[in-house]
Amino acid sequence: MGLALEQARAASAAGEVPVGAVVVRAGELVATGRNASLARCDPSAHAEVEALRAAGQRLGNYRLEGCTLYVTLEPCPMCAGALLHARVARVVYGARDPRTGAAGSVIDLFADTRLNHHTRVEGGVLAGPCAALLEEFFRARRRARRPQYPLRPDALRTPEARFAGLPGPAWPARYLSDLPPLEGLRLHYVDTGAPTPQAPTWLLVHGPHSWSHGLRHLAAALAAAGQRVVVPDLPGFGRSDKPKREQAHTPAWHRQVLDALVERLDLRCVVLVAQQAAWAHALAALAPGRIYAVLSVDAGTTPCDAPYPDAGHRAGPRALARWPQAAEADGAAGVPAIGARSLGVDPSACLDTPEAAGRLARAAVPYFFPRPPDDTERAPGA
Repeated sequence: MGLALEQARAASAAGEVPVGAVVVRAGELVATGRNASLARCDPSAHAEVEALRAAGQRLGNYRLEGCTLYVTLEPCPMCAGALLHARVARVVYGARDPRTGAAGSVIDLFADTRLNHHTRVEGGVLAGPCAALLEEFFRARRRARRPQYPLRPDALRTPEARFAGLPGPAWPARYLSDLPPLEGLRLHYVDTGAPTPQAPTWLLVHGPHSWSHGLRHLAAALAAAGQRVVVPDLPGFGRSDKPKREQAHTPAWHRQVLDALVERLDLRCVVLVAQQAAWAHALAALAPGRIYAVLSVDAGTTPCDAPYPDAGHRAGPRALARWPQAAEADGAAGVPAIGARSLGVDPSACLDTPEAAGRLARAAVPYFFPRPPDDTERAPGA
């Protein structure tokens, strides 16, 4: 049975249901077989049948009298019939098959006295290892079929085909769904990565009429300047899941999502870039010691309707568009906060092209980080 288990493991490695068989006569190994139905496109290519075919070829006879077949799983009716037709003297199997077993679990062909040949059967040999191999195989297959990010029934998800053909960004899409405020919603974000351990981080938060795609030029310009850039799609936008109800969207909830993202990614020395998102300024109060400064950008971006196949997908944009555009009373909780105009950049057109975004990045990086970010004696812009 140990040799049959080896064949079963080989079948599993090939993506087949892990069942293996060997034929033995007078203590000598005659042939081996393993499930190969997928590889051969053959429903009859079960381990027992494969072993019987190989044994018949070796012995030069389809009658395998005096032979014992060891198999890791109780034979099915097809294999039981083949074993009886081959006149196999004895069958030893490992795990029972409660669904199709033909050696007593569902039916018992070997005990049918109306047949003209009777094969002795012994079951349960190394049943534990044989069953464990099958259980792990099917467990892994169920995991592979299960969606990594299940869609909540109260949310929508834009089909990936809607984003085909869009330019950039050059960084892979990343997803999270286990942040507590998300409660299972899938959040999409871009992370350019830190080129050095000391690289500052820029968290770009889009406005009600944009999503991460609209901030791609600024993300690229900042990354080219040696900065780490994180650009999430807020829930309800872009590639993130979209709650169907507008009431699901509140400034407090979106700040909690961003705060959880900042903590999960362990972002430090962060400049929060709020594009038409005054509500996000108060994130500094939720993430003390992490938000270093706030840059407010009032510029819009060229509309892109890819994430919104219909009005049902637009609950987020509709909700955010009604939020006050003035910063809340606690503002940025004492961290430095300026607008793009203070950097000498036209705030009305600083995101739509690589050139305009480059000018903003070239002005913002030295303003906020005139010295390395661990130099705490000098405030941004000093």
